[in-house]
Amino acid sequence: ISADTLPIEYMAQVTFTSIDSFPIMAIPFFIAAGVFMGAGGLSRRLLKLADEIVGGLYGGMGLTAIVTCMFFGAISGSGPATVAAIGTLTIPAMVERGYDKLFAAAVVAAAGAIGVMIPPSNPFVVYGVAGQASVGKLFLAGITPGILTGLALMATAYVIARKNGWRGEARPRSLKTVGRAVGEAKWALLVPVIVLGGIYSGIVPPTEAACVSVFYA
Repeated sequence: ISADTLPIEYMAQVTFTSIDSFPIMAIPFFIAAGVFMGAGGLSRRLLKLADEIVGGLYGGMGLTAIVTCMFFGAISGSGPATVAAIGTLTIPAMVERGYDKLFAAAVVAAAGAIGVMIPPSNPFVVYGVAGQASVGKLFLAGITPGILTGLALMATAYVIARKNGWRGEARPRSLKTVGRAVGEAKWALLVPVIVLGGIYSGIVPPTEAACVSVFYA
């Protein structure tokens, strides 16, 4: 443009046609679903459920943050949205309980990366469009690596927390309390089932599944 080799109108046209893609519409819809559910308090319910599962271990709040990021990543498909929604809840809680603030920030930032691996994943949508690949198959391929990455991150956080003596919250936990937390978070837990189930069963393609997730949210 600076060398006057291309007209500015051409650049505007290329920019528009580059994003004029029906599958890419899934990205803002998935992000919107995550925003709506976060505003509705479902992220707090997911946090409570994760706390019931792993909160009593060494590094309990750190492990809770990681599990919650895995849950929320399966809703929003966005790493930054996951970090913003979960980090604002878990980082102050970890610092208040004596965790190092750098450790708290690093755990949530690293766990946010899981949000773009566990489907639905916005980068998978972009890659599918750019590489002419099946978005549904990319989603399916991201499940196992996402879970393994989360487990590896949890193991690392547990070792560091045990070394520094950062214990979880000591309170009674039982199948009854876990079941109560599952009941409170059931509407959020159904989102991946609805979205991925709709895609893999062939009922709806990814973009329509993203629209359904927003309506559900």
